[in-house]
Amino acid sequence: MEQYKLGEMEQRFADLIWEHEPVSSRILTQLCAEAFNWKRTTTYTMLKRLCERKLFQNKGGLVTSLMSKDEFQASQGEQFLNETFAGSLPKFIAAFTHRNKLSEKEINEIQQLINEHKEVK
Repeated sequence: MEQYKLGEMEQRFADLIWEHEPVSSRILTQLCAEAFNWKRTTTYTMLKRLCERKLFQNKGGLVTSLMSKDEFQASQGEQFLNETFAGSLPKFIAAFTHRNKLSEKEINEIQQLINEHKEVK
């Protein structure tokens, strides 16, 4: 699996694109100037970097995502789980609940997810 770790500014930039896509590269440079005080060249450098990582594309001056924000976050979650808990969701839940008590609502939501994804035998 490709690694999708982003630095803080890369993440903020990606969030800006996801929020406004599809967005022209000209408008994107204006948004970045306002949000981050970036020059046009900084915006294009960052955009090129995230296009090379296959998160976004810039075709004909129109910037769109190749991976939705939800897909990206799912990929990051899987990476974290694999790197930290050897891919074991039960180990993660055990570690999380050791320090954080789950509310009744959270327990019900998790149970509903389990029921929806349970394999039919």
